[in-house]
Formats: sequence, structure tokens, C-alpha cells
Amino acid sequence: MKELICIVCPKGCHLKVDEENGYAVTGNSCPRGAEYGKKELVNPTRVITSTVKVEGGALRRVSVKTSSDIPKKDIFRAMALLDGVTMKAPVSIGDIVVKDLLGLGVDFIATKNVPCAEKEEAR
Repeated sequence: MKELICIVCPKGCHLKVDEENGYAVTGNSCPRGAEYGKKELVNPTRVITSTVKVEGGALRRVSVKTSSDIPKKDIFRAMALLDGVTMKAPVSIGDIVVKDLLGLGVDFIATKNVPCAEKEEAR
């Protein structure tokens, strides 16, 4: 029997997952908790958040996240892909930063608008 705290919502239900009985979950107050408990033991996944460089923008970096969750075992490889990425301003929320991440059908997308930097007026 494995004990987990559900992270699907802020309630934080204390789950017990019985690996020997088909990953039966108890302690959840909603069906999403039961799904999370089983998935966490069979194939844990996470949504990844980070930042990438922006060239010519009002900000030097833009926040990004995966468009969906990815297997936990692929997190470090996914993050390594962002090291060499530089976006060109302007950047809009939803812009694709890395398409089809590791062949998983998930994209890294921008989560903030970054306008072009204002150029100083010639004096």
C-alpha cells in the first residue's frame, strides 16, 4: 500500500493506493483523485514550467510551460532542449517555443506577452 497526497486540487486528499489490487485508490474525495493516485504509480507525469531567452524584447526572458503533462522520466531531457532556445520579440501568449517535444505530441508554449523593446530616440 502506497500513501500519496493528491496534487490535483488544493484540497490535498491523503490517498492510499493498493498496488496489489489493481491500484485501487481510497481517501480521494473526487474521481480525479482516484485517477491521479493510479497514474502516479503506473506512469507519473508533470507539466513543466521554465523560461527562455528573448532577443530584442522589453524583457530578457519569457515564461514557458508544456501544453500538457509529460512523463516524469523525460523532464531533464525536455529542460535540456530549452537551454539553446532564444525567442525573437514580440512574443505572445500561446506562441510555440518547442514543437512536438521529444516526439511526445506536447509543445513548450509561451505563457507571457513580451513586446519589442522601445528604441531610444535619437537626440
